[in-house]
Amino acid sequence: MNLDRTKRLLEIIDLLQKGTGYDATSLAHACGVTRRTVFRDLTVLRRLGYQIEFDENCGRYRLFGTQYLPATHFSLEEALSMIVLCHEVGGRRPLPFLSAARQAAVKLESMLPQSMREKLQGMTDLVRIRLQPTNDLEGQEPFYQRLCQASAQKRCVRILYQTPTEEGTIRTRLSPYRLLFSRRSWYAIGRSSLHRSVRTFNLGRILGMEELEDRYSIPRGFSLKRYLRNAWHLIPESGPDQEIVIRFAPMVAQNVAEIGWHPTQRCEFTDDGSLLFRVTVSGLHEISWWVLGYGDKAEVLQPAELRRIVAGHAVRMARLYHGAPTDTEGF
Repeated sequence: MNLDRTKRLLEIIDLLQKGTGYDATSLAHACGVTRRTVFRDLTVLRRLGYQIEFDENCGRYRLFGTQYLPATHFSLEEALSMIVLCHEVGGRRPLPFLSAARQAAVKLESMLPQSMREKLQGMTDLVRIRLQPTNDLEGQEPFYQRLCQASAQKRCVRILYQTPTEEGTIRTRLSPYRLLFSRRSWYAIGRSSLHRSVRTFNLGRILGMEELEDRYSIPRGFSLKRYLRNAWHLIPESGPDQEIVIRFAPMVAQNVAEIGWHPTQRCEFTDDGSLLFRVTVSGLHEISWWVLGYGDKAEVLQPAELRRIVAGHAVRMARLYHGAPTDTEGF
C-alpha cells in the first residue's frame, strides 16, 4: 500500500464518521480521485475490519460502530514503538482487559506504506518486552467495564468483596475515584462506606456488583500520589514516614542499585563493594517482603522495628525448613 493510498484511506474514514454520510461521487470529489478508485478503497477498508455500510434510503455510505481518531502521521520510530508495545500488551499474555491493543497494532501496520511495513517487520522481530506475571482476572472484565462507567459518571456501586484475611466477604458502597493497574493486577481506589475512608480493592476479589443511583464527588485535592504517600507499593500505613537503611552484599549490590525501586531511594557503594540503600517509606510490612527476597544478601540496618519484622520471618522460615521431614524431602 503506497503512501498516497494510505492517506486517502485515512481521509475516507475521517469523512464517513462525520455528518450524515457520503455517496461515491462526493467521496471521489473530496479525495480527488475517480468513483472506481473510491469503490476499491471502500473494499480495502472493509477487509481491514471497518464497518462501512451503504444506506439504500439516502444513497450514502456510512461508518458504523467505534469512532476512529483523525489521521496521524507516525515516524518509523514512533510506529515501531506503538506496534511493539501494543503487540506485547495485547499479545499472548496480555495485560487484563487490554487485549484490544493487539488489534490496534494490526490496524496500524495495515495502514502503513509497504516500504515502512517491511522495515518494521524486521525490527519488531528483534524487539521483545517481557512483562511480569499478572493476574489474568478471568471473568472479571464486566466489573472493570462497570467501574469505568461508574467512575466516568461519578456514580456509586455496591460491591461484594472477598477479603484476603479471615474476615471473609464484605459488602460496601464504593465511590470509585481511580482505577489503577500496578505490577500484577487492577485495583479500584475510592471511598468505602463500610470503612468510612478511602480504600484499595483488588478487582480479582470482587464477587458481585450493583450500580447505584447515588452520585459522589471526588474531594478537592485528592490524588493517587497523596493517597499512596510513600508506600513501598500500594499500602501506606498510619504513622510518620520512616527512613530505611539496608546493606546489600556485593553479589547483588549492582543489581539493586541499577533499578528505580522507589522515588525516594538513594544508593551509596562502600569500599568493600556492598551497597547502602536508603529509602523513605510509609509503612514497613510491604518493604519487608522485598528485603526477604534477597535472603542473606540483605541486612536491614535501620529502623530497629523493620529488623525485628524481617528477623521474625527468618526465624519462622528456619523452623519451617528444620522441622519434621515432609513428603517433598529431597526435591
